[in-house]
Amino acid sequence: MKFAMRQFGLVALAAGFLTLGLSSDASAQRKLSFAYDQPVTTAYGIAANIFDEKLKALSGGKLSINQFPGAQLGTEPQTLQKLRAGDIDFVITATANAASVAPQAGVFSLHFIFRDEDHLARALADKAVSDAFRAMIKDSTQGAQVLGLITMGFRNMYSKKEISKVDDIKGLKVRVQATKTEDTHFPAYGAQTVHMPFGEVYTSLQTGVVNVAENGVNVYEQNKHYEVAPVLNMTQHEANNNCLWVSDKAWNSFSADEKKWVQEAADEVSRREPAMAFKLEADSATKLQKIGVKINSNVDKSGFMKAAAPIQDELAKELGPHAVKILGLVRAVK
Repeated sequence: MKFAMRQFGLVALAAGFLTLGLSSDASAQRKLSFAYDQPVTTAYGIAANIFDEKLKALSGGKLSINQFPGAQLGTEPQTLQKLRAGDIDFVITATANAASVAPQAGVFSLHFIFRDEDHLARALADKAVSDAFRAMIKDSTQGAQVLGLITMGFRNMYSKKEISKVDDIKGLKVRVQATKTEDTHFPAYGAQTVHMPFGEVYTSLQTGVVNVAENGVNVYEQNKHYEVAPVLNMTQHEANNNCLWVSDKAWNSFSADEKKWVQEAADEVSRREPAMAFKLEADSATKLQKIGVKINSNVDKSGFMKAAAPIQDELAKELGPHAVKILGLVRAVK
């Protein structure tokens, strides 16, 4: 009986050690919160998946993310505030929304500064551009920092009617992101600007609170804005750029190796995501055409570009020295 009891005790002890080993191993698996306000099927989801895949590979599975897409944790300005408070670890926002905490980020909302998709992809992956953007954020933002830049392609104007030249937008109410750049560019085209959260755009187009909205092709398709604004006008007036943020609370909790893994994962996103985002835009355009959405490719951009040109340098100077530097670096990318 004593022998049996001793064997039971040894088995229990071994099981205890095994449990301790398992719980110690489990504690090494750290899940970090990663929030964004678009569906997982958009470029935001692509970026999050690339980041997670690379982070797991570099860390040997010690670090990974829990994704919270579709504004589950709030709008971009809201998640940015939660990030700075340390309540969320990673967030993707439009650079336009980054301007709510770092006004000079509005430089990326300047119209017609990116020549085409190739120039846009090269500019965002350019180390000098990325370093200058991150330095600007660090200079003006507390509680968070930017790890890298991504894009969803170009923004286009959509409405119930065709916009084929600058005169077609005169007097119309356009929903724009709340930045100084948007509030300067669109009035230069003769339009009125209206600010509202992204989630209100569908109803506002439906009811006529606004006549025009503008965003990427995939965002327009995924959010079904074509149901209330069935004409997509390919104005390509502005890059739909975004930044990947990390909270200072999370960053400061990482070891030197973990910081390296996180930054390398972000760099991987900046390298790979743009080409995938452009394909997503093209695929969405094909889907939209198949369901009868009017894609107006015959847009004369010359009037828009003429009105936008003097605003670029003027606004960059008003925004500040970081904005001037970033604009110069973007223009210099070949």
